[in-house]
Amino acid sequence: MLGPISRFPADDLRPTKRFITTHNNQGKGVFLSDDDGDHHKLLVNGQAVANIIYSTQGSQVDLNDEKDVAFAAANEPPIHVRNGSVARLIDFAPGMESPLHRAMSIDYGIVVEGEFLFTLDSGESKRMLPGDCSVNRGCNHKWKNLSETKSGRMLFILLDVAPLYVNGQLIEEDLGDMSGDYAPHPEKE
Repeated sequence: MLGPISRFPADDLRPTKRFITTHNNQGKGVFLSDDDGDHHKLLVNGQAVANIIYSTQGSQVDLNDEKDVAFAAANEPPIHVRNGSVARLIDFAPGMESPLHRAMSIDYGIVVEGEFLFTLDSGESKRMLPGDCSVNRGCNHKWKNLSETKSGRMLFILLDVAPLYVNGQLIEEDLGDMSGDYAPHPEKE
């Protein structure tokens, strides 16, 4: 069964704009483009939708000749980019609760609109309001939009991390029921 969201943005949230800068021939900053992102994807059977704001590859991003712009436009990223970054807006349907999942990244989560419950696999949880930020360091977690009547929006910025070991055990990515919602990592194809 498909959820209430069929496109980005969710019907009851305002459209967002992405503004990308570059330099003119005099070395001054100018706007290269303004749009709503290159990649949009329905998640969790229409319970949420993602808008990729930008993604990069490499620990030092090459801005020369707009190489980074071309990479971001041409590549729909997996949940995170190995040795890179992803900035993703996600609109959550009213009352939507994500499946438990883990990306092997450091995830900065910022509430843009709405109220969310951020829950870890231990059962601990925190209520988050607009402007609140989470720093998730490879933990299994889920998100719930606490409004039963209005969509909510979060911004996630994901950075790759070194392999993580807890008590000698390698912790691995686990997207659970969302595994089909994201592009595969290129090394796993």
